[in-house]
Amino acid sequence: MSGLVWPSAPVPTEDGDVWRWELPTVHDASRVRMDLRARLAHPSLAARSTEDAREGLLLVFEELSSNALRHGGGAVQAQIVAMPTGWLIRLTDGSPDAPPRPAIDRDPAFGGMGLPMVAQLSVDYGWSSEPGRKHVWARLPSGLAAAAAVPRPRSSSGPAA
Repeated sequence: MSGLVWPSAPVPTEDGDVWRWELPTVHDASRVRMDLRARLAHPSLAARSTEDAREGLLLVFEELSSNALRHGGGAVQAQIVAMPTGWLIRLTDGSPDAPPRPAIDRDPAFGGMGLPMVAQLSVDYGWSSEPGRKHVWARLPSGLAAAAAVPRPRSSSGPAA
């Protein structure tokens, strides 16, 4: 990630299964994480994503929800759109004038490493605001896109070389 601020960019619009949660407290974030883990374990989702990608989504949820609850204020909401290529995660809070600020040159012992980690796990990320709300989002891959790019071997019944 380059720069000192999380990039300002509108939340992308994606089609897919939409999951929503309210997170009034830190305890609710743990409950939602368990629900998210159960959804990701469903065979239909497990078949179209890698275990590493699903664990990455759980980690990104944990980081973004923790930041929203600790630094954002107001009613925190989480939304994940499950798509064939991955997930779009969005956390909203009541602090539209407080952009996410990644820790730069901070001793890791003091925390603040979550946003750089989210950036590493994501293919795209950003934040936007509207009156009364801030949206912090990240797009994560399913982990299978790279495998789809590998050429398939030709069958033995194909044309002779």
